[in-house]
Amino acid sequence: MSPLWSNWAGDQRCAPHTIEHPAGEDELVAAVSRAAEVGRCLRVAGSGHSFTDIACTDDHMLCLDRMDRVLAADAETGVVRVQAGITLAKLGRELSERGLAMENQGDIDAQQLGGALSTATHGTGLRFPNLSAQVVELRLVSADGEALELSAESDPEAFLAARVGLGALGVLSEITLRCVPRFTIHRVDEPRPLDETLARIASLASESDHFEFYAFPYSNVALTRTSERTDREPRPESALLAYLREGVLENRLVDLAGRLGRALPATIPALNRGLAALSGRAEKTDYSYRVYASRREVPFTEMEYAIPGAAAAEAVRRVLDLVERRRLGVSFPIEVRFTAGDDAFLSTAHARETCYIAVHQYRGMEFETYFRSVEEIMNEYGGRPHWGKRHYQSAATLAERYPQWDRFHATRARLDPGGLFRNDYVDRVLGPI
Repeated sequence: MSPLWSNWAGDQRCAPHTIEHPAGEDELVAAVSRAAEVGRCLRVAGSGHSFTDIACTDDHMLCLDRMDRVLAADAETGVVRVQAGITLAKLGRELSERGLAMENQGDIDAQQLGGALSTATHGTGLRFPNLSAQVVELRLVSADGEALELSAESDPEAFLAARVGLGALGVLSEITLRCVPRFTIHRVDEPRPLDETLARIASLASESDHFEFYAFPYSNVALTRTSERTDREPRPESALLAYLREGVLENRLVDLAGRLGRALPATIPALNRGLAALSGRAEKTDYSYRVYASRREVPFTEMEYAIPGAAAAEAVRRVLDLVERRRLGVSFPIEVRFTAGDDAFLSTAHARETCYIAVHQYRGMEFETYFRSVEEIMNEYGGRPHWGKRHYQSAATLAERYPQWDRFHATRARLDPGGLFRNDYVDRVLGPI
């Protein structure tokens, strides 16, 4: 009987013919070669934090959870080489022990680094691009079983393609990152009037190192999160305060509201206003990797779009108006973040300063009506969907949104001419080789 695999949310499932857990690059190369010899496609599953079917396959699946070590770190230059299966949580701890840190990261640290890069995972901060821009070199096992060293010097086309490769070019084995000296962040979470936040959105995003906010439908509240890099010493929260804020307020109460809203949709506007009212001011000063990451225990599904930064306020207003005008049962806030542009071919922030707008729905609630309607709005801004989150796009609709689409496909045809790394998702969003 075939083994079963499912993602974090439990809404993507598959039954691969084989699941392998290589412990190093030699075993990874052998696994790729075996799949090629028998004519089966191969996909890599990271931590399963994608909401799409990007990792799903009925053929061969590789899990890199045993390839999770820091291989080399130079504290003077900040250059660090790691295996692709290391989680962002473990990487953050191990970098900190060496006096280093990632320049920026997202709010989920359960992801494996290889998967986070492959889907263009990002944090927030207009002076900082997404995670893939921190990469200086990659080792990629291609369809012929060769481990390639990719960098801006050795193979610039493949390097720009593989930094955000959707797993369609090969299997990432090792990643070399440009890191920075360990630093502390002072973060302030505070509710502000939504109208005021949207009116000042450009200045709020540009004046802070890292800025984001959560807009609650059916209320006029935006929970803002402003983070500044500081020379202060870390002052971690007490275990009790952390539990009350992150465990009780941000997870258990949100989960309870989701359950009530799912059972009684008419209560959602009142529940949202209640959660917004409970979102008081909070401060946190700690090492960056402890501040970037948030505790996420509430089950949900998600869609996120990257649009030009200048359209941020208008697009958020339109999404909130959509929810309220159509009286949609949406119990999760809308998340809004910002990044600099970068040059990876399929980065959602390719060549433009970017605003990310994410919409969520509690598990078990109907989401397609909401997500499709939001997608129609984002299409008007040339929106690019997060590769690991739900969307309804295809290669035909995506090609025009990526100026280097053809260059990516030329690299894909060179590295995987027989389509070893295909699955339904890759066929749908990238099209044939």
